[in-house]
Amino acid sequence: MNILTIETTCDETAAAVVTDQLAVLGSSVASQDELHRPFGGVVPEIASRAHVERILPVIDATLAQAGLKPSQLDAVAVAHTPGLAGSLLVGLSAAKALAIALRIPLIAIDHLQAHVYACRLAAGREVFPCIGLIVSGGHTSLYRCLSPLDFTLLGGTIDDAAGEAFDKVAALMGLPYPGGPAIEAAARSGNPRAFSFPRPFLSDRSRLEFSFSGLKTAVRYQIQPPGEPARTEPLAAEYVADLAASFQEAVIDCLAAKSLAAISESGLRRLCVGGGVAANRALRRRLEAECAGRDIELHIPPPALCTDNAVMGAIAVEQLKAGRFASLELDAFPAARR
Repeated sequence: MNILTIETTCDETAAAVVTDQLAVLGSSVASQDELHRPFGGVVPEIASRAHVERILPVIDATLAQAGLKPSQLDAVAVAHTPGLAGSLLVGLSAAKALAIALRIPLIAIDHLQAHVYACRLAAGREVFPCIGLIVSGGHTSLYRCLSPLDFTLLGGTIDDAAGEAFDKVAALMGLPYPGGPAIEAAARSGNPRAFSFPRPFLSDRSRLEFSFSGLKTAVRYQIQPPGEPARTEPLAAEYVADLAASFQEAVIDCLAAKSLAAISESGLRRLCVGGGVAANRALRRRLEAECAGRDIELHIPPPALCTDNAVMGAIAVEQLKAGRFASLELDAFPAARR
């Protein structure tokens, strides 16, 4: 079977064609980074309008890669939760239109479950049950994943997501959007111990929650101490490198410690990591070292499958196996339903 998958949860317009044997026949992603860079973050209205412009060309390009005509599709799947409301509706509308026109089934995808399923695709074998860490611009959460479709929330961020904090801190330091890659690049020449930034909830291993708002504020006060005259000159490159490295280290400490605590509490010995921040090489190295030392099986997809894409929509195959199809009344749910 050939399944078209559509992803428009945030600011990437993506489509892929996968088979029921998890073979990827075609994949296209249209990034919106250039559109949002002047604003230092994703502007929902701009994102949804860009999706409207790009959704059909992206689908056409994906079908061309796959060497298929629309009539050769057997099902269409779409991420309908969570995400930006306007962006979700663009993908959902396109998927429904195709389902009606081609008389094929519609399959609903949970974007967060799909991020963890990217580990299954990269591994080429079963990775469930596991602890799933989803770390992205909009989400930082830990789940007990008994199967691809059976997730239980263990804990998440109480304020900013990790990726959101990267973007905001990058702006404070004068680095470009998106902030994650910019901070990672700057941190390579910095000292991660140059500044002592907070690690919220790190001492309480039983609390599987994250908080990055205070960390962001600590960086702000380091750059601009309260009561002092506003800076008028750009920050020195060495200073930025040390700030970036110290901030990144604090985030990684929190992500690694809470993931290991979740593993310990659950009794599971497998950790699967997904989301755009999972492309960060320093985080990947830390998790690899920590898991290797504790005999924990670690799965992190290649960077292209960490950032938003439609290939991870292959989780639709699991819905297909379970006989779970959506009606044409399927709605978008911007908030994660946990």
